[in-house]
Parts: sequence; structure tokens; C-alpha cells
Amino acid sequence: MSETVHVGAPTRHDSAVGHVTGTARYTDDLPLPAGCLHLAFGLSEVAHGTITKLDLEAVKEAPGVVAVLTVDDLPAANDVSPSVHDEPLLADGTVHYVGQPVFLVVATSHLAARKAATLGRVDITPLPALLTIDAALAAGSQFEAPLTFARGAAELALSKATHRLSGTMEIGGQEHFYLEGQAAAAEPGEDGDMLVHSSTQHPSEIQHKVAEALGQPFNTVRVSVRRMGGGFGGKESQGNALAVACAVAARATGRPCKMRYDRDDDMVITGKRHDLRIAYEVGFDAEGRIEALDVEHFVRCGWAQDLSLPVADRAMLHADNAYYLPNVRIRSHRLRTNTQSATAFRGFGGPQGLVGMERIIDHIAAELGRDPLNVRRVNFYGPPGSKDRVTTPYHMEVEDCVIADMVEELAASSDYAARRKEIADYNAGSPILKRGIALTPVKFGISFTLSHLNQAGALVHVYTDGSIHLNHGGTEMGQGLNTKVAQVAAEAFGQPLDAVRITATDTGKVPNTSATAASSGSDLNGMAAKAACDTIRDRLNAFAAERWQVQPDQIAYAGGMVTIGSETLPFAELVQSAYQARIQLSATGFYATPKIKWDRFKGQGRPFFYFAYGAAVTEVIVDTLTGENRILQADILHDVGRSLNPAIDIGQVEGGYVQGAGWLTTEELVWDDQGRLRTHAPSTYKIPACSDRPKSFTVRLWDKGRNREETIYRSKAVGEPPFMLGTSAFLALSDALAQARSDRYPALDAPATAERLLTALTAP
Repeated sequence: MSETVHVGAPTRHDSAVGHVTGTARYTDDLPLPAGCLHLAFGLSEVAHGTITKLDLEAVKEAPGVVAVLTVDDLPAANDVSPSVHDEPLLADGTVHYVGQPVFLVVATSHLAARKAATLGRVDITPLPALLTIDAALAAGSQFEAPLTFARGAAELALSKATHRLSGTMEIGGQEHFYLEGQAAAAEPGEDGDMLVHSSTQHPSEIQHKVAEALGQPFNTVRVSVRRMGGGFGGKESQGNALAVACAVAARATGRPCKMRYDRDDDMVITGKRHDLRIAYEVGFDAEGRIEALDVEHFVRCGWAQDLSLPVADRAMLHADNAYYLPNVRIRSHRLRTNTQSATAFRGFGGPQGLVGMERIIDHIAAELGRDPLNVRRVNFYGPPGSKDRVTTPYHMEVEDCVIADMVEELAASSDYAARRKEIADYNAGSPILKRGIALTPVKFGISFTLSHLNQAGALVHVYTDGSIHLNHGGTEMGQGLNTKVAQVAAEAFGQPLDAVRITATDTGKVPNTSATAASSGSDLNGMAAKAACDTIRDRLNAFAAERWQVQPDQIAYAGGMVTIGSETLPFAELVQSAYQARIQLSATGFYATPKIKWDRFKGQGRPFFYFAYGAAVTEVIVDTLTGENRILQADILHDVGRSLNPAIDIGQVEGGYVQGAGWLTTEELVWDDQGRLRTHAPSTYKIPACSDRPKSFTVRLWDKGRNREETIYRSKAVGEPPFMLGTSAFLALSDALAQARSDRYPALDAPATAERLLTALTAP
């Protein structure tokens, strides 16, 4: 056996070898019983309309087709919504976007199902389609009344401010582009049981939606998830349709059924990150210190509610980022449009709110002719222990704001001041190529804003050979959650990491799970696993104390051994003795996040357990003749508290930065005037490639990091916060444009594609 691996060690991902050798199994790789059928949806080609005729004869007669299902063939609930039951599996008379499933093909192969699905004739009488923010506003098409968070007196303070300015910014959406597309499979069992394999971040939600679709209780449906090839929020609710379709078809045919979207279908059918417009009016003093701010969010949510309300809420909750706003009003409009239903995406609305705030700071700096970093400095929340400048717009005190110290450390280590001067000198002598630099901070709240989701369970078995088996409610999507939780268990028993085995997340082992989202996977499931391990260890300690006549504090676990008073023996020997003495060696663990309390309608409370912080410096270069650009250098300092696994955490920071920079620079979603998504394949939608990463890329975890709250080993979440570090790339491009033409503030929209940069450079 290997040496004991303690929490905090930079161990490799538990599936690393499987990933690189191709032996790691994903949903589409799972062997299913003979006779498995394959599914495909027939899709609407109209953005909004009434179905007047459905001719599926050619579909039914196509080679390999076993069955064709419409809404009339469904056994029970026709719904795959994660929220208010407004999202039918199959269109029920009206279509609401191009790509909405209308009928379901069941065939003997994936290809046969897809080919047959194209043969259906769906006659639709068009209805007016709302495709844009402006169209939805004009029609009053909203999911709820506008929501407002406020503190102080924004309107009065604006009227008295030394300086004022206003602006608007369009922020685009983003395709998840997980490497593994959406996939699911269902195997019918006896007495109505159904086993579902799904590439999902939320096994319990899949269980619930499948059970409701079959008209059965939850205990008849079991959902298993070994791993995903990426999720990024796109598998929090978007996998519901595939899983329900498979289960319904399996029940109808009595045969296992499987479904996966091809990439084009995946992009056309599924939701994206919410795009929005931000309008702002800000008042500030001569140093750039904000005196008043009025911000309005116009969020395009798509045709169904999905998770749009909490996403839009979180955008509001991060509209301050790391800055104290003495007088502020934040209003949000949640607009219903005839486009894909926007959904969860890494950051869950937080990035959109944060980017808007950083744009405002940048605009103030340009207006005053000051270095944007200096404007940021004067607006930061007060440091830990401060009684002043600590209250957020939603009336929560920021007790742990370390961003000022982190920014100073990063500015020094990246040589920001000298580089800024060197860039100015370079640009003065370079008429075509212009460089830019920006340093931006991140403050990101950690917890689900729907308070009851902040809970987790775990199940731990210790076998008589000393090996440990663990299940928890989180899902592994490449982020290293299972590795971190295994380290927690290994630490608890002083065992080597390879003594701990974590198997598929399974609703039959750990029920009532929350989604693996909100950056909470390690926080929740790590604590639940530790609770279960501690229960077993306490039983072992009580047994050993009595058997060896020592005090419990004289028992220690390390290096695969147990020291009991003056005697040391292998862990397995203690376990075997405990088993023979009939000591229970299994336990469940449970954890609920403390302290959180939130009223979204009042805009008051403590929605977050704590904040994670980070900062990034990015340097770019732009060709002013074409708009082509490159990221030259990125320097990042990120706070993960006491890291559970530095290797995994650094990987998350690197990946988050690149994905965030991609969202704000190259990833552009384009719909035509008929509501058809035109950027629906890798050939038309540009995610960052290896060549797009910074030529010089330095990532450090803050060595002073320590969570003041009692989290798992005082660590901090690392899934979502690094995504927003990419904001520095966007503002570095804005800085380069400002140096190319000094007659006005560039006022870039996102994503800052080459075309958009060129337009900003050449606009009159």
C-alpha cells in the first residue's frame, strides 16, 4: 500500500489514469442489456406557434424505428422543469422556441433514430415570437415583477454627487460545451422499478422527474452517476429531458433505452448562460470613490423559467463585487423570450453582475483619467475586523474581506506598476499593435441562495480488511470532488488514499441530494463524509479504550496503523477485532450549512456562509487593423482557504480563468431573426483552444488563506470563483482600445470579439 496521503497533499485526480487511457466509463460507455433501443427527438423549426397537424407516418415506417411517441402517449406528467412545471417533455400544442422537442423516436440504433426524426412533418401556425430583450420589454413578457435590492438613498445621493456618469453594457450568453454531451439510459426492472444512468449534476432531481413522468413514487426509481465529462451547470437541469424520455420509452417497450444528443442537437435544444443588459448611473468623488449607484439588469431568460429567478438573484447579489456601495439600488427584470430556456452556468449569474460592476469602475477611472487599480483600491470593502464599509446592498456584513491585501500582493508580484508604464511607452511607439493591462478582483459568495439546498449526506463502510467504501451525494464532473472527499476519509482513519474507494453517486445509497453546484461540492459532501467517518472512528475508539484500558485521547491513527497507548497495530487488525466484538462499522453522515438566512423579496439576510476571493492581472495585445488579439500574460492569486488539494485547486483556477476569458472574448451566440441559433457547432462557436491560453500563465494559491468559518479543514470553494478572474482579460482589451484612441471611453460589450474590437476602434 502507498504512504498515507493527508488532506492538503497535491494528489492526482482519482480518475486521471482512466481519463488519459480512455478506460474511464461515462454514461454512453456503460454496457446495457441486449436489445437496447436508442432515442431521438423531433424538433420544432418555428420559434413560436400552434401545432395544427402532426404527420409521423414516414417516421414510423423508417428503417429501425420501433415506436414514435407524442404527448398523447405519455403515461403521466409531461414535465421536465426543475422549478414551476412549465417545461413539457414534448410540446403540448404550442411550440416556444426553435429546437423544442415535439415527438420522440425509438429505434434500434442512434443513427436510425436521428435519421427518422428528420422525416416528421409538423405543421405550425406561427405566433409572434419575442426574441430580444427589447421585444420582451415592449410586450411586458416577464416571469415575475421586477425585483429590487437597496440600501441607503441612491436617488438622493446621486443628485448630490460630485461627478456623475451613466452607461449601458450588453453581456452575451455562453454555451457550456462540456466534452461529454447530454446522455442518459434507463433499464426497466420488475414491479415497475426503473434504473436510470444519467450524466447529471442532480441525481435526485432526475429521480423525481422520472418518477413523476411514470406516475410512480420516488422509491421505484434509482439514479446512478459515476462521472461526467464536464457539466459547468449545463447538467443541473438540462439532463432531465433525456432521462425522462428514456424511462418513458423503456416503460412503453419493456426494453432498455438510451439517448444522447449529437453536438448540434445539444446546442440547439439546451439552455445557455443568461445574457443580459446592464444600465447604470453612478455618482463618485474626485478620487473615484462611489457615492451612489443605480443599476438595472435586463435578463433574457428564454421560454421557460428553469433556474432563471435564482440566477438573476445571484447576478444582483454580485453587482457589488468587492466594493462598498453606501447608497445603492439594484433592479432586475426577468424577461421571457422565445429562445432556449437559459439555465445554470458556472457562477450562476454571479459573473454577469460582477462584470457589470467592473465595467462601472473602469468607466469611472476613464472619466477621471486615473489608473483603474487606484479606483478599485479606494472602493474596496473594509478589512477583517472593520466596523466601517462592510455592509452589502443586501444588508449582509462582509466579515472576512482580504481582497485589499491580496491585490497589493499580486500587484507587487506581477510588477503591475512597472508593466503599466512600459506598456504606455510601447504603445506610444507602436501605431498598429496596442497592448493593454488590467487587474481585477473577485469576491464570490458561497452557498445555495435557496437555503434548504445547503445540506448533504454520506454513507461510509469500513470492511474487515481495513478498506473503506464511501458514497456521498455529490457528483464527479472532472473537478476532483471524489479525490478530495477520499482524502477526508483517509485522513480520518490514517489510511493511505488507495484504501478508500468511492463509487457512483446513487440515490439508493444517499437519498435527497442537492445538485453539485454553487461551488458547494467539497464543503457539503466533505463535511458529511467526515461526520460519517468520525462516527465510526468514535465507535472504534470506545471499543479500543475498553479493550486496551486506555483513554480515548491515547488513540491515534496514522500511516495505516493505530497507536493505542503504548501499542501499535495495523488498522485492519483493530477493525477485525471490533467486528468480532460486534461493533458497527457502517455509518451515515449529514451536514447542513449553518448561519444562512435569506429573504429574496426583502433583499435582506445572510445568503452566503462565506466569501471566496481572488485577483488576476492580464496583459493583451490588439492589432488595430483587424481586431485580432492575444492574451500575452496572466498572473493570478487566489484564496482557497487551507487547500484540500493544491494540485486540483490550481487546475480549477487555470480552467476557470480560461473559460471566463473565453466567455468575454470569443464565445459569441448568434440567433437570426427567426429565432434559429446559428452558432450551433464547433465550426461556428469559438471556445478557447490551447493556443488561446496566456503565453505566460502564473497561478498561485494565497498562502495566508484560511477560512474563518468552520468549513471542511478551513478550506474554501474553488469551482466557480476563478471563472470571474477572466474579467481581467476583457478589461485589458478595453485598456488597449483606450490607448489606441483617447477621444472617448471604448464602452465595449461582451464578448469582445475581433469584430467588436474593430468596430469600437473605427466608430465615429
